This record gives sequence, C-alpha cells and structure tokens, in this order.
Amino acid sequence: MSADTADSPLTAHSLAPAPVEVPTLPKYAIGVDVGGTGTKGGIVNLTKGKLSGDRFRIPTPRPATPDAVAAVIEEIVDELMSRPKAPSPEDLAVGVLFPGIVIDNVVHSAANIDHAWIGCNTEDLLSSLPGKLRVLNDADGAGLAEARYGAGAGASGTVLTITLGTGIGSALIHDGVLVPNSELGHLEFDGDIAEKKASAAARERADMSWEEYGALLGRYLKYVERLHSPSLFIIGGGISKRSQEFLPYVKGLRADVVPAALVNNAGIVGAALFAAEQKALAER
Repeated sequence: MSADTADSPLTAHSLAPAPVEVPTLPKYAIGVDVGGTGTKGGIVNLTKGKLSGDRFRIPTPRPATPDAVAAVIEEIVDELMSRPKAPSPEDLAVGVLFPGIVIDNVVHSAANIDHAWIGCNTEDLLSSLPGKLRVLNDADGAGLAEARYGAGAGASGTVLTITLGTGIGSALIHDGVLVPNSELGHLEFDGDIAEKKASAAARERADMSWEEYGALLGRYLKYVERLHSPSLFIIGGGISKRSQEFLPYVKGLRADVVPAALVNNAGIVGAALFAAEQKALAER
C-alpha cells in the first residue's frame, strides 16, 4: 500500500446493486460540486470525511453550458492538484456532482442548469482531467456523505436525505448502498410537483412562517415515509442551518428527522467518496 493510501475506519460499500466491501480507499480524493450559482471543490480526507484545506469556489458561468462549466471544473481541479496534500495523479479519483439525473456519467435532466447538458457524456467532456472521473447527482453525493460521515453515520436500514433549496433533492441509501437518482422532489404533492410546494424557495415565495413551513414539510415527509419507510430523514440544504426554526413543527412521523451535519461541504465530500469507491472497485 502506498503512502497515499490508508485503511478507512468506515465499512465502505459499492454503489452497485449489491454491497461489496472495499478493503482500502486512498487517503485523499477530490470532489467538485456544480451548483446553480457557484462551483466549488476541495481535497477530501476520506479517513475523516473532512476537507483537507480550504475549498475553492468559482461562480458558475452564465449561461451554464457544458463547455463553460467544464472550463471552471478544470480550473478548480488544477488549483487543487497544485496543493501539497493533493493526491498523486496515479492514485487520483475526481468526483463531480451535477444538478440533474446522471446515469453512467451521462446527464439525463437539467432542471436548474442549461438544457444543453441533456445527453451530455461528462466522461468525454471532462476527458482532460487527471485521474479517474465519476459524476453523480448532487443530492445523491450530499446524502452519501451524510450517511457515511455525518448525521446518518452508523445508521442501519433506509436513510433518506432531503435537500431543501431552489428545489428538493433526495438521496436514498439502504445499509450504506446508494440507490441513485431517486428524485423525490418531483413527486406529485398537493396537486403540483413537490419542490414547487415544499422547497426552501417555495417557503419564501409564499411568505410562510417557520411554523407553517414545518407543518407543510411534515406532510410532505409523511407522504415520502409511506412510500419508502425510512428509519431516518436527514434534512440538508442551506436551510438546514435554521433547522431549529422549523423542525419542531415537523410532527407525526415514525422516522426520526434530524438536520444535516456536514452542511455546505457534504457535496464535495460525497463526490470524492463516490469517485474513490468506484475507482477502488474497478481495480479489484
């Protein structure tokens, strides 16, 4: 084992249909999170589930076309690879989170980014990046990080992370295995798409009080609970920093409901973890 590789204290699993143990992961990997307003990245210590050094952020281009965003991602990775604790190129795994459905590195939806992304093969687009690349839905990455290192660490059964922002993202994880692209923000709820009713942006548009919003969110989570029977809901997104304002009004659920622990860094951490696991599995 090289100096850049260390045994992880976590029980790592594949994101394939059946859990497969990954005996070792590299100590460091790079994660990049593409958002509507900003794209940010960092070097992640996979043993601790934390960033090693500061994250690096660049505004997401307008319009956010594939070529324009690819240039930003490349700039971020170049800057991170220039740092002293950067992984060696031969051990490097780079994970990128994207706000859309991603299957085998191909983008299949673009609700909050330029529609030119639909059908884009990100592996081809980002072929100039060093290391092994993997691309994942943004909520899936954040949820994976929370399940392994954050509010869901050690939890068994089904853990659902719900991210509340401009829309509603979701990550469905069972016994450490991610079921990608759950897209529970697109369920029908109260006669409309759920994220148009229960997202953080919807609360602001409707000028709801925190009590009103908590009650509404509780009804949405109860609906999701009937479909997936999770043992734990983790509430993420920027609004989770104010969870004490609305979570007390989320009532009537069997599952526990807790705020996310990693907050703004969850996406970067999850992207890096996903890429490192997939690289390790491919090399078994």
